[in-house]
Amino acid sequence: MAIARIALPVAAEATFDYWIPEGLVVERGALVRVRLARRSLTGVVVDVAPLTDVPREKLQPIDELRSEIPALPADVLELARFVATYYQEPLGLALAQMLPPLASAASRKVRAALPQDAGATDRGSNARAVSQNPEQQRAGEALSDVAGSFAPCLLQGVTGSGKTEVYLSAAAERIAADGQVLILVPEINLTPQFHERIRDALPGRRTVTLHSRLSPAQRRANWCRAATGEADLVLGTRLAVFTPLPRLSLIVVDEEHDPSFKQQDGVRYSGRDVAVWRARQRAVPVVLGSATPSLESLTHAQAGRYRWLKLPRRAAAPARLPDVRLAANRDAGSVEGMGAPLLEAIAARLARGEQSLVFINRRGFAVSLLCSACGWQAGCPRCSARLVVHRETADLRCHHCGHTDRLARTCPDCGNVDLVPVGYGTQRLERALAERFPQARIERIDRDSTRRKGAFADVRERVHAGEVDILVGTQMLAKGHDFPRLTLVGVLGADNALYSGDFRATERLASLLFQVAGRAGRADLAGEVIVQTDFPAHPLARALVAHDYESFAESLLAEREAAMLPPFACLALLTAEATRRDAVDGFLAAASEAGRGVARAHADRVEVFAPVPAALPRRAGLERGQVLARAVEKSAMQRFLPRWRAAIAALPGRRVRAALDVDPLGFA
Repeated sequence: MAIARIALPVAAEATFDYWIPEGLVVERGALVRVRLARRSLTGVVVDVAPLTDVPREKLQPIDELRSEIPALPADVLELARFVATYYQEPLGLALAQMLPPLASAASRKVRAALPQDAGATDRGSNARAVSQNPEQQRAGEALSDVAGSFAPCLLQGVTGSGKTEVYLSAAAERIAADGQVLILVPEINLTPQFHERIRDALPGRRTVTLHSRLSPAQRRANWCRAATGEADLVLGTRLAVFTPLPRLSLIVVDEEHDPSFKQQDGVRYSGRDVAVWRARQRAVPVVLGSATPSLESLTHAQAGRYRWLKLPRRAAAPARLPDVRLAANRDAGSVEGMGAPLLEAIAARLARGEQSLVFINRRGFAVSLLCSACGWQAGCPRCSARLVVHRETADLRCHHCGHTDRLARTCPDCGNVDLVPVGYGTQRLERALAERFPQARIERIDRDSTRRKGAFADVRERVHAGEVDILVGTQMLAKGHDFPRLTLVGVLGADNALYSGDFRATERLASLLFQVAGRAGRADLAGEVIVQTDFPAHPLARALVAHDYESFAESLLAEREAAMLPPFACLALLTAEATRRDAVDGFLAAASEAGRGVARAHADRVEVFAPVPAALPRRAGLERGQVLARAVEKSAMQRFLPRWRAAIAALPGRRVRAALDVDPLGFA
């Protein structure tokens, strides 16, 4: 009797043994349907063996071999084991991340009948040559030199320096040699524009996209085309890093610094770091591209572990980096938070027929609603957060849990009718600009305005067609977009991040400001950036004016080294939530003590700190807390974590939901 060892998408460590019915051919990596207790689950066969330690009477048969997708190849199974081991998750859950949505029993179709992505199947060598400057050519030659071997490369280029052209030139070379290319982008909204660039640069090549907004059938079809080798290039968000690619020859991670590459729930993996591991596994180059590299990647490049390729100037000959001007946050001529210098600059662009972007990383109308008499503020009943004013729908919303209330007309505490919206969001700025410039064509880009499918693409097309004068937007507009007639960027609310207790907040703010500033003056029209700030002498403000990200990053690295924080230490964050605060505190206190005990018993060089409340202590009705573990060496942390996790699992009376985040982006 043959036995299949199957990993199931459940919170269990071990695989489960099932017997293979006679006549059923099962291979490693195959998908099968089996029963676990009273549930019917789909799992992945990770091994086939002739014997098992499980008594025959306790074995169940495999119910069905699922064939709507190909079996996972050996390298993807190995990748799953790495993800499960490094991020301390069950193998079945790691494998579940790697599968496309599966068809229900009633809707399973032959793969060939599924809808297809746009693109041709011609494999002729017909990539279009793109004119490149000397720096781009040198970067491309460096990538050619490392073809066929593992070589992590940091491609650092100022905004508009032509990093995409370097990616696509390398991709064309690999595809011409019968390879496949994987390109990862941080956000779904970047895929349509990137897909167009690929189509122009690589006509006749089969490109498929993979991201969560595709229909299940489309995502499954595209996954199958990649897995069978039919697709030449896969463009996707972080989930695409797990796609089977039999001819993989190059991986590109665009905007590698972006926090969107880190999964924040479920299996908390980093798409960028998994991409580097996969490139090592498959012995192929991996290119990490950014104008503002993460401190981790920058450290690897400085140490020589990554090849460091630089594009110090903009690709188009007439284009140059924009002038950056600092303006006071509050002045006598301010209108709804926008100072006189910014308003005058917008008026000048309107007169010249150029486009402007007003950037504030906060959606809604106002940050909160305040009673001017007693000081009451509208708070979320389920979170430790204020409700945000949304004027379009006349309601108050929590941006953490989704709770909504009607917009209050009187103060619930004192009855005062003078309720003041405090702070600024995209809706408020949009209204203020419409009143100030009634003839201007204004478009707002944020999560609220782009909920409808295709809404963002529609606005992008109107901007390119010159049908928009002023854009008001959040970080959705900060990166990856190229608007030739956009010559002014105004930045509001940038100082808020400087008050954050998150150790990565200043690094993220620097990346955001350098990226959004880079939207201005990308063609033959000169660009200008106006940043409103209360801290013009701050090192970040000075670095932004000088377009000197590297020097600022060096100062951040010095701070991190002094504080023993990444990239000079490894972190793991245990988070817990429950309906009662005492349950959270008691569990975390026991987990912290257990961690210190494990470290002492095994002489692990790991510090386990005392529990503290989360940055948002209450969310969606649950009390939240955390315990931090820190080690100087990654190997020490990896030895410690399985032992600590086992000790946590053995704690009595757990009435909390806990999760372990390895290499967290910040403190929850």
